[in-house]
Amino acid sequence: MNIREAKEEICNTLRAYHQKDEQNRYKYPLIRQRPILLIGPPGIGKTAIMEQAARECGVGLVAYTITHHTRQSAIGLPHIETRVYGGIPMEVTEYTMSEIIASVYECMERTGKQEGILFIDEINCVSETLAPVLLQFLQNKTFGSHRVPPGWMIVAAGNPPEYNKSVREFDIVTLDRVRKIEVEADCGVWMEYAWRQQVHGAVLSYLSIKKENFYLVENTVDGKFFVTARGWEDLSEILKSYEEFGIPITKALVVQYLQKEEIAGDFAAYYQLYRKYGTDYGIGEILDGTLEKEAYQEKISMAKKGTFEERFTVVNLVLAALDGSFLQYEWEDETVSLLHEALVHLKKFLGEKGETEAIDEFIRSRESSLNINKTAELISEERLRKEEWVLEQLREYWLVLKKEHIHGTEEGFSRIRQLFENTVEARKRTAKRITERLERAFSFVEDCFEDEQEMVLLVSGLTRNKRAAAFLSVHESEAYLRQSEKLLYRKREKELQKECRELMKQS
Repeated sequence: MNIREAKEEICNTLRAYHQKDEQNRYKYPLIRQRPILLIGPPGIGKTAIMEQAARECGVGLVAYTITHHTRQSAIGLPHIETRVYGGIPMEVTEYTMSEIIASVYECMERTGKQEGILFIDEINCVSETLAPVLLQFLQNKTFGSHRVPPGWMIVAAGNPPEYNKSVREFDIVTLDRVRKIEVEADCGVWMEYAWRQQVHGAVLSYLSIKKENFYLVENTVDGKFFVTARGWEDLSEILKSYEEFGIPITKALVVQYLQKEEIAGDFAAYYQLYRKYGTDYGIGEILDGTLEKEAYQEKISMAKKGTFEERFTVVNLVLAALDGSFLQYEWEDETVSLLHEALVHLKKFLGEKGETEAIDEFIRSRESSLNINKTAELISEERLRKEEWVLEQLREYWLVLKKEHIHGTEEGFSRIRQLFENTVEARKRTAKRITERLERAFSFVEDCFEDEQEMVLLVSGLTRNKRAAAFLSVHESEAYLRQSEKLLYRKREKELQKECRELMKQS
């Protein structure tokens, strides 16, 4: 199973475990709610999908790396209590609440979310003293004498023995009480995620050409060598930061993230070429249509003579440039939608208050609500930025009304509607510009490579990019539709040819 399928399984399990009846009781028996045990190589995104699953399902998340804990922090500290048995007072040992269980209750109090995921990482790499505690946890959903609260699903993760010498094998009794999911590294799935996360174009381009270098773990007599999904994503961030400061990217830097010298050296060399091709081809000017005809023909000639690697890099540069446009439109589209929603509430609010001065009260109320959600961690950073943009627009609208001495609610909202329409028109202009860029992109790739594999790369790159797919579903691109139909026809043609060959063999 790949990491995306694992996340879908976790989300589906959450829905099943959290289903309730008419009396608001969990329908799925608590005793049958098995913990999920993810087993997979390091650095493939096991922790990342926990955050995504919790966010998508709207539940809390408490994550621990268990190797950082002692037996005392896991089950709590002992203390003496007096109990009476058969009329005789007895001193017995009890335990304070586990730090881990306490964190679950703290999350519930802080966020208001009564359901969630308790994620325990590196669960099969604990010390001898902690191992029995973890087995009890997986089997009985308890740490010491304290049980995981109802509504909280347990997900644990660990590495296979070949990646970690300290791994402990679980016995059959334990495995029979969990849902074991083996997760494998999958470059294609990670690339889809990487596009959404705006991973550096050089990383995306390199891995589209050399997928075999995506993931590698070697444990030899000469040492440990590895390249992981985590390494690529972290490398992407340092590349972006260094570029802003104009700091050179060297192999010495890359090998700190990709700890296999041959792959680090290969990527470092490719990165330099990627930057050079970006400068030589001037993709931005081509897509904007600002390049002189003679210069445009020079780029076409250069691309036709290029090596396989250069030709693929050129197409990936086009995809990266287009993705920047899709990202801008996504921001404008979502913020305009949020602003429209806010204005619907504002219109009703003003109708109740009867004067435009109430806009200030509306803004302060919305700002206060946003701060509460921010403190309770009920809102993502991205959504927070968008909501802050909406507040800023509302403040600007309010300032315009004050400058123009508009006090009546009907006149005031009519003026606000005009201002909002300007924002909508700006979004339309952005969409038109992106559609034109798309057409120029297809024209350029077609002029350079006709309908060869480079065109396949462009079409498939746009198709797997969710931002691009969302844009194309609303704003039709004739070039994209035309090329997509060609690819579908060619794919079907190949399938028919294969079927014919099989029939001929049978006869």
